[in-house]
Amino acid sequence: MSVAIENFVKQIYKFSKRSDHDSKPSTVAKKLGITSAATTDMAKKLASKGLLNYEKYQELELTEAGEQIALNVIRKHRIWECLLFKILDLSLHEIHREAELLEHETSDFLADKIHEYLGFPDFDPHGDPIPNKNGKMPKVIGIKTLAEVEVGEYKIVRLQSDDEEFFDFCSLNQLINNEPITVEKQFSKSNMTQIKVKGATIVLNHQFSSLIYVVNEK
Repeated sequence: MSVAIENFVKQIYKFSKRSDHDSKPSTVAKKLGITSAATTDMAKKLASKGLLNYEKYQELELTEAGEQIALNVIRKHRIWECLLFKILDLSLHEIHREAELLEHETSDFLADKIHEYLGFPDFDPHGDPIPNKNGKMPKVIGIKTLAEVEVGEYKIVRLQSDDEEFFDFCSLNQLINNEPITVEKQFSKSNMTQIKVKGATIVLNHQFSSLIYVVNEK
């Protein structure tokens, strides 16, 4: 399978799991940095291979076969992130950047061996779930974004982004996985969230608070 196809189906899968479920060709094109025409051509090509369902002007939807390819690539990506984080102590952005390259050059055999070496983790350093060999995701219970929760005590369990600036901000402000935080106030009109972490008060806009996932500490 080519790198272009793997990246294409992976991105459609990720978009399908977002709250807005926006996997229109124009959205996929923007994320992948290609033209809408190129996206449509690829969609038609993959539809002919039975990897996705394509209808003009409609959202792109993977078939079961297409989804299995996407999950296999995601599995390799997240396993590599675990290894790079553990052995080389790279930043959260650096492990994502390098895993983007390594995921396409990794056999199923090597991915399984690395996963075994790491002790079969269910989640990568960002808190993203790692699919098993059959494409099944580990269960995630009670997880919500900072934008969704009420005032109270929580623990960060997932940072869902691939943006370097986002991770730089999180690192500078101690917004890291397993860090306890307090949600002090939700500003509904302005979509802002006020939190306290390590004794410091921070106000986050919706763009940031919707990428940070937490679980209730109680």
